[in-house]
Amino acid sequence: MNFIHETAEIGENTTVGHFSVIEEGAKIGDNVRVGNRVTIHAGAIIGDGTTIDDGAVVGKQPKPAKTSTMQITKEIPPLELGKECTIGANTIVYRGAKVGESTLIADLATVREDVEIGSYVIIGRNVTVENFVTIGDRTKIQSNSYITAHSTLEDHVFIAPCVTTTNDNFMGRTEARFDKIKGAIVKRGARVGGASIILPGITIAEETFVAAGAIVTKDTEEKTVIKGFPAKFLKNVPEEELL
Repeated sequence: MNFIHETAEIGENTTVGHFSVIEEGAKIGDNVRVGNRVTIHAGAIIGDGTTIDDGAVVGKQPKPAKTSTMQITKEIPPLELGKECTIGANTIVYRGAKVGESTLIADLATVREDVEIGSYVIIGRNVTVENFVTIGDRTKIQSNSYITAHSTLEDHVFIAPCVTTTNDNFMGRTEARFDKIKGAIVKRGARVGGASIILPGITIAEETFVAAGAIVTKDTEEKTVIKGFPAKFLKNVPEEELL
């Protein structure tokens, strides 16, 4: 048995599985497939041809703890999912996110509020994308990676599995750090190898290749390969491997 609020709008040829909830004001396009035990929260906008798999929660209102660094200081707009997106099983996409067309957010991933994701993006299984993040078109983030708050990933970026980005250089828990939180900036076409760590505020230049396991402690140069702890210049990226 499902609960569908009387003010929800459901398009033609859209199917809803068992035990799902669609709250007030949700707008679901044509040819959408909603799985079992899905929750679509109030006001969420779901584009045509989108698939939302079993157990997913979309448009959830965030509720930060009193001690959280990121507090809600404004009304958060409804979630917007573009056409032909895929939301994986048991994935959570919060209210205030905006997702372009044909984007995949795989099983068990979490996308927080105030996030903008482009089109044809892949966000892998169990990836976490924190708030105030921008992700460009055709970027891929592989399984178990962590994209910290206040990060920017431009178009055609590749993030391998288990990459960690960070945004806080302060050891002490002072309020002074709040104004200096800054995540990574990963420029167009850059590639970051598996299990690498990017320190706060670092810019990965266009078409940089970060070797697996590197710890990136300073900004990189365009079209270079870096590796090590800390990461250092190894060579230029071969011309045939550039975008």
